[in-house]
Amino acid sequence: MENSKACNLVWFRRDLRVEDNPALLAAANAPGVVLPIFIWCPAEEGEFQPGRHSRWWLKQSLIHLDASLASYGCSLLLQKGNDTLSVLVNIARATGSTQIFCNHLYADPITVARDRRVKQRLLEYGIFVHNFNCDTLHEPWEIYDEQGHAFTTFAGFWNRFLRTRFEPDMPDSSQARIFPYREYLDVISFAGNLPTPCSIEELCLEDESEKSSNELLARTWSPGCKHANDALQAFLVAPLNDYTTSRETTDNSTSHLSPYLHFGELSIRKLYNCIRSKQRDEEQLFCPRRNAHLFLRAIGLREYSRYISFHFPFTQEQSLLKNFPWSNDEIHFKAWKLGKTGYPLVDAAMRELWSTGWLHCKLRVVTSSFLIKFLQLPWTWGIKYFWDTLLDADLESDILGWKYVSGCLTDGHELDRVLDPHEEGCKLDSKGEYVRRWLPELSRLPNQWIHHPYSAPVSRLQAAGVELGTNYPKPIVDMEVAKYRLSQAVKSMREKNAVEQAARTEEGQDETNPRPNSRHNFPAAFCDQLVPSILTTSASHTQFSGSVTRGKHITSNLP
Repeated sequence: MENSKACNLVWFRRDLRVEDNPALLAAANAPGVVLPIFIWCPAEEGEFQPGRHSRWWLKQSLIHLDASLASYGCSLLLQKGNDTLSVLVNIARATGSTQIFCNHLYADPITVARDRRVKQRLLEYGIFVHNFNCDTLHEPWEIYDEQGHAFTTFAGFWNRFLRTRFEPDMPDSSQARIFPYREYLDVISFAGNLPTPCSIEELCLEDESEKSSNELLARTWSPGCKHANDALQAFLVAPLNDYTTSRETTDNSTSHLSPYLHFGELSIRKLYNCIRSKQRDEEQLFCPRRNAHLFLRAIGLREYSRYISFHFPFTQEQSLLKNFPWSNDEIHFKAWKLGKTGYPLVDAAMRELWSTGWLHCKLRVVTSSFLIKFLQLPWTWGIKYFWDTLLDADLESDILGWKYVSGCLTDGHELDRVLDPHEEGCKLDSKGEYVRRWLPELSRLPNQWIHHPYSAPVSRLQAAGVELGTNYPKPIVDMEVAKYRLSQAVKSMREKNAVEQAARTEEGQDETNPRPNSRHNFPAAFCDQLVPSILTTSASHTQFSGSVTRGKHITSNLP
């Protein structure tokens, strides 16, 4: 096939935008026409298949991406299948394509291993895959400590990041020419080779039973790359100026940019450049509140979540807090999910999550801490429920957050640190407005008792129409009892850990944790993800032998 008729496939995943999309830009600047494709293959997602809210967002985002591509003379080819490789091979064969352009994903080793397998098999068919960085400011293999090892604390990672004085370039998408391909593809379709495109409805991202509930989401959220940029500009104009205070309350004045970042509708480089510009303005004006500085740190936490996912794969499958005596009380778990724990702030947050797919970052910490430390339920139950319900469900960020809360990070919460829902409620929702919004049964309680109705006099409860145990639950666990049980559980865990450590020492196995990756020891599943320039900078990079070992408040989802 002549170069003028070459077809460059652009495989969209979590990069659903035209602006600052390296894979799309490279394909558009290569000889030939561009065919943008999106493949929905839920069977390959394992246990972390997108939940209802996330699938609704994805559906709307794909519709908006198709509209954006239409302005360049293209439209998005949607495909659904059980095997991504087969779909890509069929499209490549039908179009005669020998090149596929896509951006990196670091979500989890299953995804990375899938990408590696696809890349290797496509090469056997004579199809070369070009990978680009679209989701992070730095590639995970570009930041190490002085000894060449991966950082295991956010402070160390972020300090090194800042010392790089990173100022990303912003590619001008208007310079790309995406050649109209319809005439060319019509010929292929006429020959009966090109797979039949799926309609957005045929992807089955939204069940009929979900549509009425999802209509409520559309009243609050506007997915799509254009709306992502609108949301960014709106945040820069006003909410950012109060970020240091608004993030400490439950109001809606935070950025709400995390869903746009997760689906790649908003460029992380564009966001970083905008916040850095605001930061320079603050420094010149000697602003004491340093809103941009704090928000920049939130961007850093998101970056760190990708870094940890890369260097410590399979964390989501690893047994955090080994030997901790987890409870398997499904009644308590159901009460937590439904917002019926008897602790108003926790219950209001869980009801908001179910209704809207959204939670303020501080409330994510409160609810996850309650699950782990009050109820002592397995953290894997919590992260899976968050994954099923959050609009911005993001495995890298979620893992980092749950590890932080559970005490599994050296710079996170201590395991025996318990967040008092009453104190947190008074701090985050001092006037009780948030609780009253989501728990109307408590709406008539005065501020004094709104966050701990179980302590209110019976006369106050009766006057407010509250009957504990009837129209609002009593606490499912007493706080002092929860603290005692936690202390005993931690004690038991540490005793068992000590016994195991002693046994390992006797056997000459002193190292209890896998050594973090170094610049010369990447996990094997990631090796083919590295850009060629990285692989050729040192002879040792051609001899990777690192093996994948199974096994985030840092809340790296931006609030």
